[in-house]
Amino acid sequence: MRVSISKSNISGEVIAPASKSYTIRGLMGAALAKGESILTSPLLAEDTMAARNVLSAIGVAIKPKRNAWQVSGGRFHAPEKELYCGDSAATLRIMIAISALVPGTTCLTAGPTLGKRPVQTLINALRQLGVTCEASDGRALVTVAAGLPGGVTELPGDISSQYVSALLLAAPGAARPVTIRLSTPPASQPYILMTLDCLKAFGITVAVSDDFREYQVTPQLYRPANYVIEGDWSSVSYFLALGALSGPVTVSNLNPESRQGDKVLLDYLREMGADVTVDNSTVTVRKSTLTAIRADLTDCIDLLPTLAVLAAVADGVSELRGIARARIKESNRAAAMSEGLGRMGIAVTEEEDRMLITGGGARGAEIDPRQDHRIAMAFSVLATVTGKTVVNDAECVAKTYPDYWEVLQKTGGEVSKDE
Repeated sequence: MRVSISKSNISGEVIAPASKSYTIRGLMGAALAKGESILTSPLLAEDTMAARNVLSAIGVAIKPKRNAWQVSGGRFHAPEKELYCGDSAATLRIMIAISALVPGTTCLTAGPTLGKRPVQTLINALRQLGVTCEASDGRALVTVAAGLPGGVTELPGDISSQYVSALLLAAPGAARPVTIRLSTPPASQPYILMTLDCLKAFGITVAVSDDFREYQVTPQLYRPANYVIEGDWSSVSYFLALGALSGPVTVSNLNPESRQGDKVLLDYLREMGADVTVDNSTVTVRKSTLTAIRADLTDCIDLLPTLAVLAAVADGVSELRGIARARIKESNRAAAMSEGLGRMGIAVTEEEDRMLITGGGARGAEIDPRQDHRIAMAFSVLATVTGKTVVNDAECVAKTYPDYWEVLQKTGGEVSKDE
């Protein structure tokens, strides 16, 4: 699907969709808890459906209720076929670890994009805990045999926080205590904190060092829980950015005390000169003249596309650091943003771990989002200012925000679709 975007007068209210990350973590916690759990306000999108499907295939019953899912967990059976994780990295990586608690041998596969992303570091970490597992060429296809003896494992913390989250979620089911040590400081630490919050909600305690580089987990039983999913700061970052470019835009259903790392966007917007108001669970951003920013994205790497398009209209040269891990996301996001911004007339200097973006003079262009939902949504923000922009493969937003284009239209976005 191609989407054409013209210059738009943006204003209105948006309800933040549920957090993808908390929905998947909640599903995994509920699946591991013997009994019935309720997940309230879950996200219904391609990534979360991938998690639901693989859990159903190992015996977890998930029943939709009004604005909730009833999850009956704690009793896994050997899968009858390969578990297809789609392009959901969180689903694949967490399930690699949890598969050690599933009878028999589990085989996990992934979609074309996710299949290119590495998992060997997680495989190595599980092997240190006595798990029999292997990955084809260090990527999906992955096979995991039942059995999680436990012990001590060490891995780098700066590749993906999902590796740490996967180990933490599986560790309570080990035969003996598990110690997870990180040889480097953790990147995207907020996502590890989100996992720890989820574990606590399902009755699991974890001893954590002050520097978040060592985690000790004793064998424990998950307990069923009523788990409420908060709004997603990552998904609404585009509407908060829209507010700064041509608002006002008001976004509700947000937790101002959230563990989500992308909440830091509010600080970045203010630093760039945006008019931001927070009132309980509601954030309003008004049209403002923006100035360049220097930002370290180590703990909020998903904000790279959003901040890059904001930098494209800001006065001066912005420096975005800590971006190396953006190259192993759904696409090489650093390269995708450099290419797209270049097409729109923006000067970009791309280095291994930083980008320099000179704001001003953006124009419309045809954008290839590389099948990456965040690239497509980010360029739609800039397109409302430049007009005359086409985003190809626009259906990729369904990964996390299926009705994104409709919500953009409701806030004044001049959007037309060519199926």
